Amino acid sequence: MNEQGDVVLRGVVRITTDSEPVTDADEEVFIIYSDLQANSKSDTDPFRGLGHVDSRKDTMTISFELTAPNHLSDAKISGSQHTRKSHKLTKVMDKTKTVQIELFQDKTALRSRRGDTGSVLWKASIDFARLILQQLHTQVPDSLLKASILKSAHVLELGAGTGLLAAAFAPLVGHYTVTDIGDLQPLLRKNIAANFTGWPDRCVPPALGSNVSVEELDWVTLSNTAPVQRGKLVSDRPVDLVLAVDCIYHPLLLPPLLETINYLAIPERTAVLVVVELRAEDVIREFLALWLSHSGWEIWRVGGSLLHKPYVMWLGWRIAP
Repeated sequence: MNEQGDVVLRGVVRITTDSEPVTDADEEVFIIYSDLQANSKSDTDPFRGLGHVDSRKDTMTISFELTAPNHLSDAKISGSQHTRKSHKLTKVMDKTKTVQIELFQDKTALRSRRGDTGSVLWKASIDFARLILQQLHTQVPDSLLKASILKSAHVLELGAGTGLLAAAFAPLVGHYTVTDIGDLQPLLRKNIAANFTGWPDRCVPPALGSNVSVEELDWVTLSNTAPVQRGKLVSDRPVDLVLAVDCIYHPLLLPPLLETINYLAIPERTAVLVVVELRAEDVIREFLALWLSHSGWEIWRVGGSLLHKPYVMWLGWRIAP
C-alpha cells in the first residue's frame, strides 16, 4: 500500500487522489444520490429499467470495440437462439481490437426461480468490463487495475451470474475464480466452456481459459458456517482482488455478502472492488453502514469519473491489525 504522485495504490488497484474516503454511511448516501439526481436532469436516456440487458434472448453476443487512446470503446450486443464456441480477440488495426464474448441466458430461471437475478446479463457488468478492457488495451498510466500486478493476480468474483467478466478478464490475470450459488453453476460452466475451447478438461496452460475455475459459493451458507470450517467452502488460494459487480439489491443478503468479503480479504493484500448501480437508497445505506461496522477496513469512493451515473464504485482495503 503506497502513494505515487497523483495515484494511490492498494494492491492491484490504483485510484486517483480525487477518490474520497468513506467514513459515514448517511453522508456518503447523501453525496452519491444528490450527484445522481443532478446528473439525471441532463440524461438523454434516463430510463434503464431494472438494469438487465435483454431478458428475452437465449443467447447474446457481446462485442467490445477497443480503440486507440483518444477514442471511446463501444459494446455491441446481438442475440440469437443458437451460439457457437468462440472467444475472439481480433486485431482490427495496430491500436484497435475487438473482444467478442458469447453468453447463454436462462430466461426460464429468471421467471420461475424466486430471487434469481444471475441467470441474465446486467448492464453493470458490460460497462465495468468495457472500462477495464479499454484502459488496459490503451495502457493508460492511471488505469484502475495495474497490469503488471494483475497478470499474476488471483481474482475472485462474487455473484458472477452469466460469467461475462470471467470471459473478458481471464486472459489478463494469473487466475480467475468465478463463484455463484449452486443453481447458477450449470449456466456459468456452460458460458465459460462456450468462450474457452476445451474448458475444463482439455484446456491446459497456456491455453486461454486454463486459468479459470468455477466454484459454488453461497454467502448465506458461508456466514452460517463456523470460521474454522469455512475453508471447505471456498478455494484456499490467496485472493488479490475480490470483485462484486451489481451484487447489492436484497437487504437480507447484505450481512452474508459482507461476511464473505471480510473472510476472503487478506489484510494488506486483498483489494475489494464493489460496483453498484444506484437503485434503492435504503439498501445502499444499509450496505455501507454494515461494511463500516466491520473493523479494520479502509473504504474509498473511487474517483476519476471512471463509471458514469447511475453507478458508484468503492474500493475496500483491510488494514493489518
